[in-house]
Amino acid sequence: MQLKQIVTEPDPYAPYLLSQGIQAGNLVFVSGQAGYGDDGKIVEGDFLAQGRRAFKNLERALKSGGLRLSDIAKVTIFVTDMQKFDDVVTLRREFFSAPYPADSIVEIKALYTPQAMIEIEAIAVANA
Repeated sequence: MQLKQIVTEPDPYAPYLLSQGIQAGNLVFVSGQAGYGDDGKIVEGDFLAQGRRAFKNLERALKSGGLRLSDIAKVTIFVTDMQKFDDVVTLRREFFSAPYPADSIVEIKALYTPQAMIEIEAIAVANA
């Protein structure tokens, strides 16, 4: 099976030697997307501001692979504070529609930078 790399411009992940996404057959694995701007820095604002930007970054990575948010079968959402669970539901309502993807929400101690509060990874199906 041949793997196809998904690349975005700009790609703030390139210096860290990882792909925005990889397509393997009809499955597309999108790396965790945080609330970073085009400059690679976490956007200013609260949890919802970061979450909206993380979803937009996820959407951009999918689009680079010829996919949409509606092609997602599974997401894993990492948060640094489970008290933000209701905000995660708000974000899911804004960016997803039925049938909603399978989901795991996991509280973790920290993300790659202390400013990051949320990160979203996804598995999508191409040609669904």
